[in-house]
Amino acid sequence: MKARIHKHTLEFKSPAGTSRGILKTKDTWFLILENENKKGIGEINMFRGLSYDDKPGFEQKLEWLCDHIHLKPSIILEKLLEWPSIRFGYETALKSFQSTDCFELFPSVFTQGADSISINGLIWMGDQEFMLDQLEEKMQTGFSCIKLKIGAIDFEKELHLLQVIRSRFSANEMTIRVDANGAFSIENAMEKLNRLSVYDVHSIEQPIKPGQYEAMAQLCQNTPVPIALDEELIGLHTTEEKQKCLDLIRPQFIILKPALVGGFQSCREWINIAEERNIDWWMTSALESNVGLNAIAQFTYTLGVTMPQGLGTGGLFTNNIDAPLEIKKGELWCNNTTNWNTNYLNL
Repeated sequence: MKARIHKHTLEFKSPAGTSRGILKTKDTWFLILENENKKGIGEINMFRGLSYDDKPGFEQKLEWLCDHIHLKPSIILEKLLEWPSIRFGYETALKSFQSTDCFELFPSVFTQGADSISINGLIWMGDQEFMLDQLEEKMQTGFSCIKLKIGAIDFEKELHLLQVIRSRFSANEMTIRVDANGAFSIENAMEKLNRLSVYDVHSIEQPIKPGQYEAMAQLCQNTPVPIALDEELIGLHTTEEKQKCLDLIRPQFIILKPALVGGFQSCREWINIAEERNIDWWMTSALESNVGLNAIAQFTYTLGVTMPQGLGTGGLFTNNIDAPLEIKKGELWCNNTTNWNTNYLNL
């Protein structure tokens, strides 16, 4: 078996506002495994400014992986412990290579097109009019769970958006999640959580910046809005580090992004540790192309999830890889009448 890397720059249809600035493009890397008869593909979704492996040596580690692809998977995974996006790409590519169909990694009734995954509709940061336009579109297309990125515009305006939603939909009709991406300060976080609670918010992701365990633990203990850890999980590689994080903070939820926490094996470990502590969780993509999103969705379905997952990012790009994934009324489906278009993959 041989391995090679193909880099692809995804281009956003519209600039995407995040707490880290405006995104217009995003690089991703595809790991392609092949021999005379088979191919496998995985996506190495290293997220600039967020991924733990956004550091010197990334390109060299990609070269190392291709040069040492003959090693046992257990050895490679151990060598990639501190390179989570590469680990995710390797796990996915290997699963793809071993599968009958390189795009059906986890066969299920989901991949057969007979069942779906409930997802949240994502409202990107921007001015109030832009966010209201997105909100209207999500409501009209049948979403019953939406997630708002907050922290970019005036907090009062963000509260007004929540008021608009609640004036039209009760908490039983529309679930609201918010994601602060660490935008609140320790000093004002509780005040803002109290004000958010008025609007029956389901949860808030990462209200303060990661790494402040004591402050986050205090918030989780006293919050009127359930708190979900997101960025807090990045960079925790060992079982002991994961246990320590959840034991000290005791959040209500954790959010798992396979490319940021080290792949499927690591996600399973996070889930086991969380469930032992009665902490709930959901899965989220992280601006992968449809190759990565497809793998995460298939994996997620096998976990028996019921609450909405964060998997609705596949339509953001002009040059995504066409895939049989589609969103209908707030649910992600695999439409087997649609074929993959691999022109961008250099297969």
